[in-house]
Amino acid sequence: MTQTVAVLGTGKIGEALLSGMIRGGWPASKLLVTARRTERAEELRTRYGVEAVSNAEAAKRADTLILTVKPQDMAKLLDELAPHVPADRLVISGAAGVPTAFFEERLAPGTPVVRVMTNTPALVDEAMSVISAGSHATAAHLAHTEEIFGSVGKTLRVPESQQDAATALSGSGPAYFYFLVEAMTDAGILLGLPRAQAHDLIVQAAIGAAVMLRDSGEHPVKLREAVTSPAGTTINAIVELEKHGVRAALIAALEAARDRSRELASGNS
Repeated sequence: MTQTVAVLGTGKIGEALLSGMIRGGWPASKLLVTARRTERAEELRTRYGVEAVSNAEAAKRADTLILTVKPQDMAKLLDELAPHVPADRLVISGAAGVPTAFFEERLAPGTPVVRVMTNTPALVDEAMSVISAGSHATAAHLAHTEEIFGSVGKTLRVPESQQDAATALSGSGPAYFYFLVEAMTDAGILLGLPRAQAHDLIVQAAIGAAVMLRDSGEHPVKLREAVTSPAGTTINAIVELEKHGVRAALIAALEAARDRSRELASGNS
């Protein structure tokens, strides 16, 4: 934790990462932030005791640059940074669909780039961050990236060829669960429960199921079968889900998300 890290374009995910690093023991004196709006930069400085600087200043001073701007803004940011980023800087990208080659083509030859897809549970230290090395990133660069993103949840290394699939499954994944909870809450209301009670019942069921999946080591089929009694309520519900093609719809949805990630990548290459 002796290196200086700069978070550029510090929005919700960038701030979650910043606060997680501080909670994990990273000295605020070793953290820099940039933001598009002056008032946002001042807010971050006041809240976390970090120094707010320009993008160019961050590039000059930080050992590691974490770029958290939107994919469509990345080219403009790199144009601004390129004259100030020496080849020994580690550049970490959190932009969906943007390949490491996009950065390597615009920065000094040999610049190490690591691509990370995290998700919004970083806000509660329960993120899943998927990490891939660019052409010049070493094992030490990956370990450093894991140290940073491990402050807000779990990390997993994958080949960059799997990043689009990971984006579909994990990066967008929380939204699918929120959608499911929303639908189940509406069903609870239809069945006669007040909205608040239906919500509480479903959220706790989701938390309990997630913890069992994580901690039991059991296959989800086995856990589902433990709830599914012969001729009981659960099997009737499962039959209806299968009749309506819920499994097939989920697979198609994930394929669509993966394809969109690929489209973003091709649009930025």
